[in-house]
Amino acid sequence: MFTTAERERLRDTLIATAEHDADIVGAALVGSAATGREDAWSDIDLMLQIDGDPAAVAERWTAAFYTGHGAAHHLDVIADGVLYRVFLLDSSLQVDVSFWPRDRFRATEPGFKLLFGTPNEPTEPNAPNAAHMIGMGWLYALHARSAIKRDRHWQAAMMLDHLRDTVLALACARLGYNPHHGRDADKLPPEVLGPLAAARAAQVDREELTRSNTALLQCFAAEVAAIDPALAQRLEPAFANLKR
Repeated sequence: MFTTAERERLRDTLIATAEHDADIVGAALVGSAATGREDAWSDIDLMLQIDGDPAAVAERWTAAFYTGHGAAHHLDVIADGVLYRVFLLDSSLQVDVSFWPRDRFRATEPGFKLLFGTPNEPTEPNAPNAAHMIGMGWLYALHARSAIKRDRHWQAAMMLDHLRDTVLALACARLGYNPHHGRDADKLPPEVLGPLAAARAAQVDREELTRSNTALLQCFAAEVAAIDPALAQRLEPAFANLKR
């Protein structure tokens, strides 16, 4: 397990490397380090502004992570054309480095601590798409129902987990919390979290999965009704059939 001192030393090293890299003209910290919420479990989240080919810089930095910083593996996430490369170090420290074209480097969230360079005009994060999340919710519910009927218990358990996560994300979006990856799920009120806790399946068997399915559908229907009462009314017959 990494220590906070080790994390700070690595972050300082990465920032110094960026400052001396001729292809990097700007850098910023985002996440908990930029908002004063860092704790012993926080990761490093570094944005780099690239003057040139971001992919070439990413490959050069990736090689350095493996040879010099104890990287065990990495994962790529592409969002709006920007490469976010997520490293897992041997120490279990997560390091996220994003490689931004020069003309796109900007704050996209409130937590943005400029280290050097000149960012472009900030943008607001995209609003959560409740309609899409609701659609994914009933899709998970459909697959949960069919998996239970087919005695595919582990598939059913997975679909029910996805449905619960969707309800959590919808509630976070509705109440103004971060809906992504459960970051603000613990801030939700007891009237949301209590029924969801009770709805979790205690066993992976047909009887318990059926109970969980019914309870989760009730949570889902309540959340849809709080967001879009007219849609909830239209979905009511389908939800009733999904409990059978």
